[in-house]
Amino acid sequence: MALRYLVCITGASGALYSLRLMSALAARGVTLHVTASSWGARVLLEETGRPLGYWLGKLRTQGGPDGGPALITLHNSNDFSSAIASGSFRLQGTVIAPCSMGTLGALATGTCSNLIHRAGAVALKEGWPLIIVPRETPLSLISLRAMAQLKEAGAVILPASPSFYSKPRDIESLVDTVVYRVLDHLSIIDKNAFRWSREEL
Repeated sequence: MALRYLVCITGASGALYSLRLMSALAARGVTLHVTASSWGARVLLEETGRPLGYWLGKLRTQGGPDGGPALITLHNSNDFSSAIASGSFRLQGTVIAPCSMGTLGALATGTCSNLIHRAGAVALKEGWPLIIVPRETPLSLISLRAMAQLKEAGAVILPASPSFYSKPRDIESLVDTVVYRVLDHLSIIDKNAFRWSREEL
């Protein structure tokens, strides 16, 4: 059985993080599950000029290994009967990227009003990797406390804070510095990731 990963897209700015992450995962031949809140889909459309279906269609046809088809399932964010709402549907990891502060707060309090909240709660209770990529600044004390709660519960808090020491040549390369860190925490090593080394400075 192919490895299965879930990418959740919320209404925070930073749709490119989710697109680059999905592309990186699809290229490895994994089975990719995706869900987006209504605002997540709206922000993605606003920031990229194309709807989520367009980007998933491109990945499905040519985003897999060696430019072949990719295995992608899109789940309605209001469908609690979806397979990803159950811990019996095993995943190798769940990533919420970008993660809005509303989603962060819901996860920290255990409130499940959509499938993204439920998927995050499932990852925490089952103990598989839950990586939260918040894209917000500055952070309120409420958000900081929510992050601390989720960290204590086992989540990885991985802010969308790109690094510059690799001298990224364009915005995609800059975004990829965060995507590579997400992959690291999913135990997926990308040979293209720039690794810090004093000898290379």
